[in-house]
Amino acid sequence: MRKIKFIINPSSGRQAMERKIDNLCKMLLDDGYIVGKFFTKKKYDAMFEARESCREGFDLIVACGGDGTVNEVVKGIMTSQNSVPLAIMASGTVNDFANYLQIPRTSEEFFKMIQKENIIDVDLGKVNDDYFVNVAAGGLLTKVGYQVPSDMKAVLGRMAYYLEGLRELVSQGLEPVKVRITSEEHTGDEEILMFVVSNSSSIGGFKRLAPEADVLDGLLDVVLIKNADIGELANIFLNVLTGEHIKHPKVIYYKTREVFIDAEDALVVDVDGEYGGKLPAHFKVIPKGLKILV
Repeated sequence: MRKIKFIINPSSGRQAMERKIDNLCKMLLDDGYIVGKFFTKKKYDAMFEARESCREGFDLIVACGGDGTVNEVVKGIMTSQNSVPLAIMASGTVNDFANYLQIPRTSEEFFKMIQKENIIDVDLGKVNDDYFVNVAAGGLLTKVGYQVPSDMKAVLGRMAYYLEGLRELVSQGLEPVKVRITSEEHTGDEEILMFVVSNSSSIGGFKRLAPEADVLDGLLDVVLIKNADIGELANIFLNVLTGEHIKHPKVIYYKTREVFIDAEDALVVDVDGEYGGKLPAHFKVIPKGLKILV
């Protein structure tokens, strides 16, 4: 693993991230590695550059940014002919997948991780023709990630998400959606406030939203929050901190290889914090679909 491409979202983390990347690149160059850098300017830049990097024979791609940047890089890898391993240098406002995998945060520890070359094969999610590393979701608060302006994220960080979530709750209230769930483990019509189809347990900064999720089990975890009043919803979200929410009568939780979700009304699907189209959608797992450095 001697040829490494850094794909960097310059709006994520800004100066702190730049210093970290510069320090890491210096250590790699001093140790004889070949290093390439690419800075994204617009949507899909990371995807196209990752695809090109696979064709150019890079041994490792380092995604530097938030979950959205990681998602684009993975799409590029998955739509190329070569399966190049991925490393995640987390920045941005939310980094659920990197946090779940306990990826090092300092340049020194990240350098040691690259030297050790410990690569594992993790599961990947697919929704229709799109891919997700961490989560696909719809309903209450799931639009917040892509509705928050980039400059607001840069200035306020995670607080920007909380403010946008509060604004959505005040303006829209609790509006249940009628959906049809079809899977081997659970099939039926439900009135829900939110659905989550997850690969890892960490979603939106909550480390135990899908508490039994495992990126090595060949399954996706489905969380359905049924129609509930404010009091019930508050109880559910308080228990998310411990993972006990899955025992609440208004929560359906199970593991599956694939699930089809349709809705009476158009419902937007959030894919790793980005807009991912609308229902109906077919979600399935690709077991061991992604090579990742840990």
